[in-house]
Amino acid sequence: MKPTLISLTNRKPNMKNILWLLLLPVSILAQKPLFTTAKTQGATVYFSGAELQHSAQLNLPVGNSEIVIKNVADYINESTLQIKAPKSVTVMSVQFTKNYISEYEIDESNPAIKKVRDSIEIVKKEIKKVQIQIYSYQQTIGLLDTNQQVGGANSGLNTAELIKMVEYYKAKRIELDNQIEAFKEKETKWNKTLANLNARLQLNTAKEEKMSKGKLVLQVLNEVAGNVTLNFSYITNNAGWKPMYDLRANSIKDPIQLLYKAQVWQTTGIDWKKIKMSLSSGNPNQSNEAPLQQAWFLRYQTNRLEEVVVQGYRTTLNAYTLNDAVKKDYKYTDTTDTDGEFDNGIDDYTQISESQLNVNFDIDIPYDVLSNGKMHSVSLKEIQIPATYKFYSAPRLEKEAYLLAKIDNYGQYNLLPGEANIVFEEMNVGKTFINPEQTGDTLSLSMGRDKKISIKREKVVDKSGTKFLSSYKEQTFTYDITIRNNKKEEINLTLKDQYPLSSDKDITIELLEDGKASVNPETGFMTWDLKLAPNESKKIRISYKVRYPKDKIIDNL
Repeated sequence: MKPTLISLTNRKPNMKNILWLLLLPVSILAQKPLFTTAKTQGATVYFSGAELQHSAQLNLPVGNSEIVIKNVADYINESTLQIKAPKSVTVMSVQFTKNYISEYEIDESNPAIKKVRDSIEIVKKEIKKVQIQIYSYQQTIGLLDTNQQVGGANSGLNTAELIKMVEYYKAKRIELDNQIEAFKEKETKWNKTLANLNARLQLNTAKEEKMSKGKLVLQVLNEVAGNVTLNFSYITNNAGWKPMYDLRANSIKDPIQLLYKAQVWQTTGIDWKKIKMSLSSGNPNQSNEAPLQQAWFLRYQTNRLEEVVVQGYRTTLNAYTLNDAVKKDYKYTDTTDTDGEFDNGIDDYTQISESQLNVNFDIDIPYDVLSNGKMHSVSLKEIQIPATYKFYSAPRLEKEAYLLAKIDNYGQYNLLPGEANIVFEEMNVGKTFINPEQTGDTLSLSMGRDKKISIKREKVVDKSGTKFLSSYKEQTFTYDITIRNNKKEEINLTLKDQYPLSSDKDITIELLEDGKASVNPETGFMTWDLKLAPNESKKIRISYKVRYPKDKIIDNL
């Protein structure tokens, strides 16, 4: 039914009509809000935050209307809200709220669910009535029992009157007990009906899409009555994703098979069902202020140390280590297409686009991501990457050999920093970390430890010792490094060790034996590029002498 105000617009305005209109109750003049439910069409997910795209449809009359759009995220950045409406619709104002309460909102409930809820209320009232009846009869029995005890104690009653009282008590007691049992049977039946209705309610609500608390309240002016579609988008911080990888290699002669994955989470209050999803490395909340230059002062800094994540834990190595670790290695010759991708599979459904600032993954497969805060795994891309392999060991730090894979021109693969699971020779050997944000031309990946390469670094006691010379102390250190290849194929191994350097003129260091290593006197690093046949062993001896004042203590020898 059209509001009275609209029906009066066709008449000629006069003072009588205007006064009558002003005297109408506010409830008659108030226009009923129009409710509609937003459908989630897509999501662009950032490392922190997401842009959600929605659409909402409703039948809009001519004139001013208040529209309440339900199923909006619980928390949104209101400054990012954008609404697209047809030309005939003017959006005069929009407000986000989680506390919109209206007597009309119940009209928008699912009719099937509303019918079950109404039935539940009726059944609850019937159960309450039955419980009242049972309680009333139980109280009557209690009163009857009390009167019977009083009558029995009264010695003034004759035998005939006593027999009559007993018969009355007996009959009334049986009548009341039967009534109670009858009402208990009714209560049991009503409870069964209530249980069935609750089960139906759970089934019906489970079929419905999860609804959020967020709502948009719009004031609009419409020129043409009819069905209208509103499209809108906004950014919410309650979502995000992080890159994940699976690295697989069958042998040191094969390429790396890299599965690019994403872990997506969201707590927007809306279950994303069958939506088109894009993942972006951008940051929608970053500042767009251009940087201002300041004065540049030079300062001293110690040698930069670099943390290398190997099989789930971090090992601190000098920055020179990985740069020099892979020089002579196994080489794989690529025989696939120039893009290095598989011919079919998940690649057909993911498009990667790279701008100057971001990398975007557009996924054509509709995905479901529930609003429960749990990580949802999404497969993005599967790539074969040509790699060269090299075993590496620094026994002074870790007496184990690590397999390193070197990837040239890694920028073409659009890699992002993330954790990777390693599967080598069909065995899960642990985790590593891919960090493409480096300045080198080659990306080195640790493929885990190789237990089939034995390495020992032992101190030679009879070649080591301490001497005291007048005011100086002289210490000699000698070590034997033994490497054995227990694998069935020949290996190339880069071995690194080091001797200390002096930072004080009173401390002198002499390298006595370098084991035919390539020595860098500026860093104290000794490097060997070894080739070991199957079951072959090699031993290397290093020795150095440290001389310093005997009244001093060096705590890191």
